[in-house]
Amino acid sequence: MMVKTVRYFDKLDNSKVRCRLCPADCTLTDGKRGICGCRYNQNGQLLTDNYGELVTIAIDPIEKKPLYHYYPGREILSTGPNGCNFGCVHCQNWTISQQKVNTMFVSPESLVQTTLQHDSIGVAFTYTEPLIWFEYLMDVAPLLRIEDRKVVLVTNGYINADPLLDLVAYVDAANVDLKSIRPDFYKKMCKGKLEPVLENIKAMAEAGVHLEITNLIIPSANDSDKDIGDLVDFVASVSENIPLHFSAYHPDHKLTLPPTPAETMLRAREIGMKSLKYIYLGNVSLAEGSDTFCPGCGELLVKRDRFFASVRGLAGSRCRKCNLDTGIVQ
Repeated sequence: MMVKTVRYFDKLDNSKVRCRLCPADCTLTDGKRGICGCRYNQNGQLLTDNYGELVTIAIDPIEKKPLYHYYPGREILSTGPNGCNFGCVHCQNWTISQQKVNTMFVSPESLVQTTLQHDSIGVAFTYTEPLIWFEYLMDVAPLLRIEDRKVVLVTNGYINADPLLDLVAYVDAANVDLKSIRPDFYKKMCKGKLEPVLENIKAMAEAGVHLEITNLIIPSANDSDKDIGDLVDFVASVSENIPLHFSAYHPDHKLTLPPTPAETMLRAREIGMKSLKYIYLGNVSLAEGSDTFCPGCGELLVKRDRFFASVRGLAGSRCRKCNLDTGIVQ
């Protein structure tokens, strides 16, 4: 286990520290850990013991992230840390995000070498919450950039502005989990705040990061037409070209509400298509729910069967039929 002093924290009186990585702003007395489970106060220093500690490593289809407009049909090396800076009651990866598990250490250099050995397009930092791995990300990302490999985040977007500015310079693509458009949902269901996530989505878009959004639809919690419509309107205010992935919920962790009905997912797609060009339906088998069609002429661009994609109607980023630039990266 490699222990590191973290980059963003304040020293306070009486050996207390305040972590400044994310909006949780954990203030910790000696020996206490933050909500993420990996940052802790030791004698007035804020340390992390998750540096380079992987919960798993695998080669995944990039569609699994999900990223549908970023190298469709390609595979990417995927890994993540143990922990999260949210405490979502409905977490679908809670066994590795909400409790301690065994990990293995992989140095930044070794991770990059593994990426090259597998001829992966880059590394997706995923599965749990990669932003709590900030120090590791900041060491790995420049090495990947040197090798012309991509840095992909699958994240809740919960980070403060200054560290995000440091990191985003190395991030090529991200899928941000926008859990709801309501602040009370974030407070009750996630133990977090909405506004920083919205600001960070805008900041990533402005920085030129290839951005896609996922929203898990939970019955009676965030599934009203108003909830869905307002979330769609926010995404459209950033860009109508951002792919929005609606994902069906199933009972997990501490939440026992019934699964999301298919009709709710279809309604969400109908609402989304009024303002956005690309809407996808995940965790559910519905006709054409994961296929990509040209918003200009309706041509099938990418056919998907679960996580596997077949590029059909693209010439680079353009539709072969009408020449519309779709923004899809190949």
